[in-house]
Amino acid sequence: MEKILVTGAAGFIGFHLCQQLLQQHYQVIGLDNLNDYYDVSLKRDRLQHLQQHPKFEFHQLELGDRATTSAFFAAQSIDKVAHMAAQAGVRYSIENPHAYVNSNVVGFLNVLEGCRHSKIDHLVYASSSSIYGNNREMPFAVEQNVDHPVSLYAATKKSNELMAHTYSHLYNLPTTGLRFFTVYGPWGRPDMAPMLFAKAICEGKPIKVFNHGDMRRDFTYVGDIVRGVVQTLESYPKPLSQGSQLMPGNSTAPYRVYNIGNGKPIGLLDFIELLELALGKVAHKELLPMQPGDVKETYADISGLQEAVGFEPQTPIEVGIPAFVDWYCNYYGIKKDGANNSLEDLGCNRI
Repeated sequence: MEKILVTGAAGFIGFHLCQQLLQQHYQVIGLDNLNDYYDVSLKRDRLQHLQQHPKFEFHQLELGDRATTSAFFAAQSIDKVAHMAAQAGVRYSIENPHAYVNSNVVGFLNVLEGCRHSKIDHLVYASSSSIYGNNREMPFAVEQNVDHPVSLYAATKKSNELMAHTYSHLYNLPTTGLRFFTVYGPWGRPDMAPMLFAKAICEGKPIKVFNHGDMRRDFTYVGDIVRGVVQTLESYPKPLSQGSQLMPGNSTAPYRVYNIGNGKPIGLLDFIELLELALGKVAHKELLPMQPGDVKETYADISGLQEAVGFEPQTPIEVGIPAFVDWYCNYYGIKKDGANNSLEDLGCNRI
């Protein structure tokens, strides 16, 4: 039985990934530092679910600590690593830059070193659609230039891809980076739009709608994301032959980068309407200008991952949003009102 290490196991995506791996009968070691970037009780509740499974083992560890991380890898027998841990959040990176360098750069280096010395079969790590910055060519494709990030968070994620390539080249370490596009779903992060919006709508408070609502996101359901991560873990990156044309995302080393998203972006106001319908409540919108570090639109070209591992998103947002709302209301003990009504019944307006 393969043993897979999942970093960030108490986080949103890491939690769902652990569940998926356990369902597929892998043995899973979870790592997390349980920091207080958001409500630690939510992280502990996720862990409580995972720890009910006999093939799950948890360690609390700070990946930015070189000695502790090195000792952990040396003491384990791990086949593959899914590195989902990171200091997340675009806006938070503007106020707390050192947290991002310590977690996303130093921590990632320590993971790479652990994988190298432990001769890990395959490292799959979370990159981000944020690295495309203000790229105006749609959809975002791995072959495009990503030299102009607009947030430190994005810069740290691009650095991860460069660092991974170096280790793939120098030490023949198979690495695959996945650029996630706006992941949402049950057990989501409280700092992300779905949770922020749902909370404000339920409390009758205004929601902050940036760029006056003129934004589009490639919202991707978390269940689709984790299936894609597992498919990627099971498929090793193959080096290009010498003389082949090198492009961003491939290499003569065992290294690849792919987009992983829904491939069908929707408008922010449409997203809010679906939340209103699922909650049975009207959203009061506070229209604001674009925030520093944010981008107007994201749209993933997922053809590379489709061809490589057969990835296909299966959850339309009309299904994913109600699933998120059902979990949200159940977890926080909120009663939905008139959730089967139409927008007209609720008196919703686009603005």
